[in-house]
Amino acid sequence: MFYLVCYDISDNRARYRVVKALKGFGSRVQKSVFECPDLTEKQLLDLQDKMDALIDHGTDSVHYFRLCKACLQEVEWTGLGHKPAVEPFRVV
Repeated sequence: MFYLVCYDISDNRARYRVVKALKGFGSRVQKSVFECPDLTEKQLLDLQDKMDALIDHGTDSVHYFRLCKACLQEVEWTGLGHKPAVEPFRVV
């Protein structure tokens, strides 16, 4: 499933660790936004566990937005950017 992960981290060291962890799951599209196009349920839980351990729950936040294929087709932007990669499906 495709997830858009957005974060607001106040501490520079924690932010660096969050970015490093997120790079293992997806691509950075803005300073605090990652696209994670192919996360399984287990990978999402692993990612959430990692974020949970890295952030300060009193000052920081991480949001996970699940986007369906139909939603991805409706993505719009202004300026630099690209349409999120949507893998075509196959009937087997």
